[in-house]
Amino acid sequence: MPPSEARAMLLLLALAVVGQGVRYLITRPGEPPGQVQLLGGLSTGSPRAQRDSAMRQAKPLGPGERIDVDLASAAELARLPKIGLRLAKVILADRETHGPFRSLAGLDRVGGIGPGLLKLLAPHVAFGGTPGGSTAAGAPEILAPAVDLNSATTSELDALPGVGPARAAAILQYRLQHGRFTSVAELERVPGFGRAAVARLQDRLTVP
Repeated sequence: MPPSEARAMLLLLALAVVGQGVRYLITRPGEPPGQVQLLGGLSTGSPRAQRDSAMRQAKPLGPGERIDVDLASAAELARLPKIGLRLAKVILADRETHGPFRSLAGLDRVGGIGPGLLKLLAPHVAFGGTPGGSTAAGAPEILAPAVDLNSATTSELDALPGVGPARAAAILQYRLQHGRFTSVAELERVPGFGRAAVARLQDRLTVP
């Protein structure tokens, strides 16, 4: 046999041996020879895993199921009625900035959440493991009393929905410059407050 043919035969034999070795390494015991498992399993980043995760997140809440607003991720919060991912991220950002909500009254500080939505959420939320829509006696939770616009501290104003530290400081500055508020509507004169913001705060503020 010519040397060139001998070399070709040796090369083919070597390739055959390597192929058998690879097949042995990637097949499972007891499987047919042609059935290979290219992946050891689905990783958490695989398309199927992502699809299953998306299906879980989009799944409506079951009877009696509650979402812990003080612990849940944005995706879990988005499962709540009328929340959606955008508002869920706002809730999460507020929680990271100001700490846990602890109650429906605390959740009311988030911009975009008002009394109507709180009432809708009450049967579906918990706070730190405690159901958020009722007191220990099972009665509907009563939201925090109205804040006196003329005597409230910075922290009390900061806790109001949609206010925050900058607007709270602006209210105190206005009081120093102009004296007492004569009505809640006068809040529109404070920088950073428009008609919509004042309307949202109407039931949370008082001017005795």
